[in-house]
Amino acid sequence: MEPSDKPGRVNRLNLANVAYDQLEELIVTCALKPGRYLSIQDLQTITDGGRTPVHQAVSRLAADTLIVIRPRHGLQIAPIDLARERVLLPLRRDLERFVVRLATERAGPSHRNQLLHLCRTLQASNNSLAAFNLLDRRIDHVLNAAAGEPFLEHTLRPLHTIFRRIGWIYHSWVRPNEGLARTVDSHLAIIEAVAAGRVKTAVAASDRLIAFSDSMLDAIENDIDPALLDCNFALQAAD
Repeated sequence: MEPSDKPGRVNRLNLANVAYDQLEELIVTCALKPGRYLSIQDLQTITDGGRTPVHQAVSRLAADTLIVIRPRHGLQIAPIDLARERVLLPLRRDLERFVVRLATERAGPSHRNQLLHLCRTLQASNNSLAAFNLLDRRIDHVLNAAAGEPFLEHTLRPLHTIFRRIGWIYHSWVRPNEGLARTVDSHLAIIEAVAAGRVKTAVAASDRLIAFSDSMLDAIENDIDPALLDCNFALQAAD
């Protein structure tokens, strides 16, 4: 390998990561509607990205089950399957418990300082959903870094994205007037306990957050038009 090849490879990797982050955010906020069919060219236009980085991003998102590759039909943004989300929620709960426990036991001074900074930022934020989601990603990153097991971040990121989309739907369409106080308080309880080294308190706070996510699924199931969970329902109804 020639040394001159390395910057090009790094740049391509960065572009793929940028495309992944862009598409992930569009999926979370349902700007890319659940169930929608697209092509690689469509996603290139949406992200203003090149074919190779977008293709690499799509491959990752497909592995994360956020995009479904349909032979002869193109790409489909994964519809929201509430039954599947209910199956995945206990998995997320157990993994979150593991991460929170490890993070509390292993966090060093730098991790604790970062968590306390995030506490202050979260308390001072304008509590918009977009701003909260950015902070939520940072919280996840610091907790995973403190836990010190890289495998966990790769495993949890798709789960976080799936349930971040559920949270966006809940706060935007189902309970738009409820505000984010309960969500913010749940996250503050976790990071404050981790920063203070209180394992049992941190795990209990994590369980409360998962229980809140479970209640979101109930509310979405009861109150939302199924066509918002899979846009193909609306197309079928129109035929």
